[in-house]
Amino acid sequence: LQAGDEATLGLWRRIVEVSHHHFDSIYAKLGVTLSREHAAGESLFNPQLAGIVAELEEKGLTSIDQGALCVFPPGFKGKDGGPFPLIVRKSDGGYGYAATDLAAIKYRFQTLHANRVIYVVGSPQAQHLSMIYKVAEMAGWLAPPLVAKHVGFGSVLGEDGKILKSRAGEALSLLDLLNEADERALATVKEKNAERKDDPLSPEEEPRVAHAIGMAAIKYADLSSDRVKDYVFAWDRMLADKGNTGPYLQYAHARTRSIIRKSGESAEQVASGAIVLAGKEERALALALLSFPRTVREVGETLEPHRLCGYLFELASTFSSFFTACPVLKAEPLERASRLALCDLTARVMKQGLGLLGIDAPERM
Repeated sequence: LQAGDEATLGLWRRIVEVSHHHFDSIYAKLGVTLSREHAAGESLFNPQLAGIVAELEEKGLTSIDQGALCVFPPGFKGKDGGPFPLIVRKSDGGYGYAATDLAAIKYRFQTLHANRVIYVVGSPQAQHLSMIYKVAEMAGWLAPPLVAKHVGFGSVLGEDGKILKSRAGEALSLLDLLNEADERALATVKEKNAERKDDPLSPEEEPRVAHAIGMAAIKYADLSSDRVKDYVFAWDRMLADKGNTGPYLQYAHARTRSIIRKSGESAEQVASGAIVLAGKEERALALALLSFPRTVREVGETLEPHRLCGYLFELASTFSSFFTACPVLKAEPLERASRLALCDLTARVMKQGLGLLGIDAPERM
């Protein structure tokens, strides 16, 4: 491939096309807005590898070790306690991940003009990426205020505590998993909708709501755990509409919207209501809402989405306490307007917070 053999490249192009087609199917399911124009695979950097290595040599950063061209960034030691190499060109003249990653980091900062590059890669690659960042610093491509950050993550485990696999014991396809989430969520929605006496979902709404619930269950389970830790994938818990789950937060949002619809007032009327914090539950809800901007800023800085999940769960719980203690639709006019405005703010924050996690918030469930 690196030498440009046409027959090999032809096979590679076919594999890439099949891969893109599969990725597109997954992105469509997940509501991911990436498209092929955003893809920059290793092949993009192949013509640059010789130049990257030559630049490192010119800057006096390389040395030969057992026939391979290496950089020995300070602070990294092998099992024997000696200096640990980053191999930028193998002894046979080929290039490995290190050369490609160095070309990529230079491209991202100098061509794309990024100021922060986030590497979402499994935790076992921590040392490799740290060495890449260090060599990029030594080469002068990465210096303050530019930042490269490794966002490591743990493994997804089955209920047996082992790496998640299919029933046949094979590696599980993400697309198969997403399809199963749709099927399970649709069965649950149909069952609950059949029992619903007041304003049931239409047959057209059922699959749309079910898809939103299924994707929320998977995304929230993944994002609500500290990303560096492993977590157990359990359908019943993930799809539950009670507890710290995506569907529970979706139901909390839909509940606030239902209250507003039943009020018979327009969105403008509800949003313009003057908020009066008379009771402790009202004050608690207002304080929780005011914490939203700070929480989003912290998540943006720490790259720990489970903090936003925790905030939204606490907000939903606080709203539930408010709704139980403070009648909304049957309250006196001034209290009613204030409490409806609080419901509206809660709905807007829930929707935006879930949206930041890539989770849809249906108006009706």
